[in-house]
Amino acid sequence: MLLLYSLAFISLSECFCSALNGVSSSKVALYQPIPESKPPRWKCLNSTQEILHSAVNDNYCDCEDGTDEPGTDACPNGWFHCANRGHIGADIRSSRVNDGLCEPECCDGSDEPLGVCPDICDQVGEEYRRAADVERKLRKTGSKIRSTYIAHAQKEKRRLEQSVEKLRADVERNEAEEARLLGILKHSESLGAAMIETRKTSSTYGLLKDYVSALSALSAREDKLRERLNTLETILVNLKNGYNPNYQDMAVLEAVRGWDALKPSQEAGEVTESSETTEAPEVSEANRGSEEGVPSLEDQGTEDLWNDDRIRILRDTDALEALLDHERHIGSTREEIPQVLFSIENYIPDSLMPLYESAKRTLLNTLHSLSIINAAIDVDKHRATHQSALNVLRQSQDQLKQNEDDLDKLFDPAHFGKQGEWKKLDGECIEKDIGDYTYSLCFFDSAHQKSRNGGSNNLGSFSSWNESPSAAFGTQIYYSQQNYKGGARCWNGPERSVHVELSCGTENALLSVSEPEKCEYHYVATTPALCWPDSELQQSNLPREDL
Repeated sequence: MLLLYSLAFISLSECFCSALNGVSSSKVALYQPIPESKPPRWKCLNSTQEILHSAVNDNYCDCEDGTDEPGTDACPNGWFHCANRGHIGADIRSSRVNDGLCEPECCDGSDEPLGVCPDICDQVGEEYRRAADVERKLRKTGSKIRSTYIAHAQKEKRRLEQSVEKLRADVERNEAEEARLLGILKHSESLGAAMIETRKTSSTYGLLKDYVSALSALSAREDKLRERLNTLETILVNLKNGYNPNYQDMAVLEAVRGWDALKPSQEAGEVTESSETTEAPEVSEANRGSEEGVPSLEDQGTEDLWNDDRIRILRDTDALEALLDHERHIGSTREEIPQVLFSIENYIPDSLMPLYESAKRTLLNTLHSLSIINAAIDVDKHRATHQSALNVLRQSQDQLKQNEDDLDKLFDPAHFGKQGEWKKLDGECIEKDIGDYTYSLCFFDSAHQKSRNGGSNNLGSFSSWNESPSAAFGTQIYYSQQNYKGGARCWNGPERSVHVELSCGTENALLSVSEPEKCEYHYVATTPALCWPDSELQQSNLPREDL
């Protein structure tokens, strides 16, 4: 008897559950009564609240979470499930149930009383499956193209790895060469400094310094005498202009006559300096005694050629520089010795290079100490050689860093995807003509608006992938959007920017362009890079649809 009662209870429960309107088959078991409860009771799904089981779907909202009325519109915060036999089930808000409107999500019409909405699920399901089949074939073809993109990334990875390995060897070699040349430069500079100190002790340098010092002292003395002469000239002019010849002062008369004899070409009352009015003759290159244009002694025919400017240049001449310049000029014919030594380096094996450098330093030290060669020439040459090696080192270091960065970004999900499939599109451009403009997009670079009448506007540079918080990092939906920002500023508006919506397609194409907001553009484009195979879709945040 007890067994029969249990079987009858289970049978009634199954009948109730199978006939429970608005509940999906996967949730029917949640609406069974609490075991051994008398009278049968039921617990609300999202709370601890309990109600009579008979109160479920009684068109009165008992549960605060609205889960007791899945088949009526009594609870506005509840959900109603449309079974949609022949198609795909869907959930709608309970507030849309029994509202007199046939909801498109419920193709079976179950959201309204029987007979109000026709059941068109067979027709809708057939159309959906046909479109889904086309989409599946498109994704299958696109995924094959995407696989070639992945193969390209693997090939690029091998190329970059080989390049990084070579560049690291180049950097190591260039560092050693730069260090070697720096040592030579420092050695030459020390020899040059020693040479300069030696030259400063020579009698020629001391004589030149004495000449410059004497010239400076004489120039200062001349300035004082000229000042006194100007004062005297002023007194004599005033005396001539102001004396009275009727006084018969012979001393004054003789002074005036002497002044007239001294300045026969000047009118009374004019005070000038002959040295300041004398125009300096032009000095040719052949007659220059130094780079500053000081004439040589042989070309100075008269003392009038030594005007103030020429004396100042000669006075300001650096004695040490003049001495070194003279030695460079005299020693120019001796440069063959170091030139031969340095050019021979190209023919010496690396294993013998240290021995050669040691022997060369010893020889150069001897030649420098005997003043046979000029150390200044070596310093200039070594400085230029070291700078050239330093430039080569920096260039190889920059190339190495660039290749290492490219290798790091290749399989970085934030850049070219975890399989590197987007690397193939790096720099590839697509465009579309709309009206008077041609809109273009160069992936990972920039977007532009080109006028057919000439001119172009930068719409922005690549900024990021999908920035929506709901787009999980590295998923398909994450790669379904790109943002290009920082474009040319609109007149009295913001900077131009582009939001790109990407979808699976068998080719990289720009389908449409719109401007929903001022200077904010919306691109719709397709690319095989987004055609994920089914195995990857199952791991993405986009659910795979079982059709």
